Amino acid sequence: MSSQPVYLDHAATTPVDPRVIDRMQACLGRKGVFANPASDSHAPGRAAAREVELARQALAELTGADPRELVWTSGATEAINLAILGGARFHAGRGRHVVTSAIEHRATLDACRALEAEGFEVTRVDCGSDGRVSPQALADALRPDTVLASVMHVNNETGVIQDIESIAGVCSEAGVALHVDAAQSLGKLPIDLGRLPVAMMSFSAHKLYGPKGIGALFLRRRPRARVTPLMYGGGHERGLRPGTLATHQIAGMGEACRIAIQRLEQDQQHLSGLADRLWQGLRRPGGVSFNGDPDRRIPGILNLHVAGIDGESLVAGAPGVAFALGSACTSASPEPSHVLRAMGHDEQHIRASLRLSPGRFTTAAEIDVAVAELLAEIARLRELSPLWHSGGEALPQ
Repeated sequence: MSSQPVYLDHAATTPVDPRVIDRMQACLGRKGVFANPASDSHAPGRAAAREVELARQALAELTGADPRELVWTSGATEAINLAILGGARFHAGRGRHVVTSAIEHRATLDACRALEAEGFEVTRVDCGSDGRVSPQALADALRPDTVLASVMHVNNETGVIQDIESIAGVCSEAGVALHVDAAQSLGKLPIDLGRLPVAMMSFSAHKLYGPKGIGALFLRRRPRARVTPLMYGGGHERGLRPGTLATHQIAGMGEACRIAIQRLEQDQQHLSGLADRLWQGLRRPGGVSFNGDPDRRIPGILNLHVAGIDGESLVAGAPGVAFALGSACTSASPEPSHVLRAMGHDEQHIRASLRLSPGRFTTAAEIDVAVAELLAEIARLRELSPLWHSGGEALPQ
């Protein structure tokens, strides 16, 4: 067995593609494109600015956006905050009601909590047991004073795909700006912002084999999506996000987007094969089921309930496999997954659930190694569980 564990946590972050590393390195060092892209008075600065715009064009091509609609940020979290806080604050004069779902990423939920502290009212729409948010339920939550809605495209814990097209139609008809968190769907699902009537969409590079610390926010030009900036100084990015642009990180995200354009279908097929191999292997002893709709999800995320085990014990007992019990952003919290709880699962069920997410460079041989180690540890934990032998579940540790 390799000294490195089999990495099945790509939903948390992906390794940077070697071609992305090469592109980034070309923007570092004295002989690279290292200058400040805002320094347009000399050739090195203009070369850096060109690199930034080439990356913007690559992201635009991947998403069907106009390059002028894309604002660079430090990642999806900042993009989400700019969309939600900036959007709600800009439109506060005509309404102070925001709608989101109960299964959003913490970046969205915490931003909405911050709005509540400012006097906004937030409605959190529940999802079904399949992990999907009903467009009708969202429509029912809209009010005359609703100024913003925010729903993620792909859930980061379950991989379940939301019906964004229908949700966008509902919001468009009601005249409500819709923000979509697309951190988990960029480069994994087709996105066409030229057709999809969303006002704002947030992106991240490090879920796409790009570097950490860089992302972007799509702000539609017509009809114009308006936000109040969160920071001030310098007028960069049309005054919406100040600060010297990190050319090397932006170039890395651009290269990751170019690769995704070429590989989207190939990556989907590869991940579908790996996911099926994982599922067929882990389901053999029985008592294993999907959390969320098994048919309406991206193949790169499997959230499984394994009866008769405790998830933390499985993590500790299978060190040769790197996987998660939930979102990396909430792994430090002792609270059970808010996503699985919103789907109607109790704490016992949640503590017996795990998230497996293979990636572009994962091999079938690695999947087989992971399955073998996980099955051995599952068998051991079930042998120690009196509730499993009595037909029940393992109690949380």
